[in-house]
Amino acid sequence: MMVLYILLSVIIGLAIGYAVRKYISEGKINNAEQIAQKLVYEAENQAQTQKKVLLVEAKEEIQKLRTEQENEAKSRRAEIKEMEDRLLDKEKLLDKKSSQVEKKDEKLTRKLEGLREKEEAADDLVKQREEELQKVAGLTKEEGKDILLNELRKEITNESALIIKENENRIKEESSKYARNIISQAIQRCAADQVAESTVAVVNLPNDEMKGRIIGREGRNIRAIESITGVDLIIDDTPEAVVLSCFDPIRREIARVALEKLVNDGRIHPTKIEETVEKARSEVETIIKESGEQAAYDAGVHGLHPEIIKYLGRLKYRTSYGQNNLKHSVEVSEIAGLLAKELGADVKLAKRGGLLHDIGKSIDRNVDLPHVDVGVEIARKYNESEYVINAIQSHHGDVEPNCVESILVQAADAISAARPGARRETVESYIQRLEKLEEIANEFDGIEKSYAVQAGREVRIIVKPEKISEAEITITARDIVKRIEAELDFPGQIKVNVIRETRAVEYAK
Repeated sequence: MMVLYILLSVIIGLAIGYAVRKYISEGKINNAEQIAQKLVYEAENQAQTQKKVLLVEAKEEIQKLRTEQENEAKSRRAEIKEMEDRLLDKEKLLDKKSSQVEKKDEKLTRKLEGLREKEEAADDLVKQREEELQKVAGLTKEEGKDILLNELRKEITNESALIIKENENRIKEESSKYARNIISQAIQRCAADQVAESTVAVVNLPNDEMKGRIIGREGRNIRAIESITGVDLIIDDTPEAVVLSCFDPIRREIARVALEKLVNDGRIHPTKIEETVEKARSEVETIIKESGEQAAYDAGVHGLHPEIIKYLGRLKYRTSYGQNNLKHSVEVSEIAGLLAKELGADVKLAKRGGLLHDIGKSIDRNVDLPHVDVGVEIARKYNESEYVINAIQSHHGDVEPNCVESILVQAADAISAARPGARRETVESYIQRLEKLEEIANEFDGIEKSYAVQAGREVRIIVKPEKISEAEITITARDIVKRIEAELDFPGQIKVNVIRETRAVEYAK
């Protein structure tokens, strides 16, 4: 029963609870619908109000824009009106100017017609005057024109000649000044030694007894030395010294080295002398090669043939007026290189030509050819360039230079030979030889002037053309050469250059 009561209580409670919840939920739904209807109504009212406000604002904005457009259109119309007025004024002004231009054009046309008439009248008058002048002068128009043109040409030619002469003088002065500056700079930058050599050498002895051993029994040792070396031994009263005399410096050097070795060794007899001379000759050859290599290195010249190096080294034992030829060649190479650098020429070519310009002097003196010709043969034999060969040929003026480097070698050679202390020849004897050359030339009949140039290597002789003909100048040159050879002693060769010319000189004032 209790369980039944409980079950009934539960069922009744559930039923009551269900009924209550349903009632509550239906009430809430009704309230929510009412609220929603109220919200919708309020929203519609608010939207209507907002719509009215927006419509009012839009109408105001449209009205404002319309007003602004109307004002802008009014101002534009005013501007257009003003521009139209201006254009009308300009059009009126142009019309007025156009009419004035037309009037001026008419006036100019009338003036041109009048000028043409006057020009025709002037031409007629000129023709009449020309005819009258031709009748008076007896010349046609073309002849008169030719005379005037010829006179004008002469005047222009004279003026041109004066201008050219002035420019030539100015250029000569400036170029001479510029050349002196370049040469002085080159000489100052080339620090060269002063040299003077002789044809004898002295060998010092430890004591005077050594002289007797050098002479040997019945003079066999001294004869052996002289015959093998080709050098004269002078044994005089000079204490502890023997003098070696020979014009060939290489033979003299071989004899000096051999004699020093014999003196140091103490064993002096013909067999030992022959062996020692051979060793000395080998040593001197080595010295020659080393000297040539050192000279090429000092001058900065590379790529020389080994045989040319040997010829170059032999110049160490050659002298000209006491000046060592090898030092002279290196000095000429340095000066020529400095001059080429100042002038923008080929420095390597100038140095090479300067170093080899006297290579012909390295050959033994029994060769009949001048050293220039011998040097050219050596250079060609060992495939030197034509420019180097030309520098050798032209350094004494025998051949015309074909490049500026050859001219620089010629100038460097003259500078090296003429600098103070370079050559042993005294000024007095040098001047006397030059004067004697000119004196011999002037003694011949028909000689107008003579000049000893190139340090006495050349005599330039100007003859009188009315006394000596073209065919006779060759005979005159040959006669002068014979007189020079008979009366003067000189090294090398002297070029006799006989000149015959006819000149016409006039002066424009």
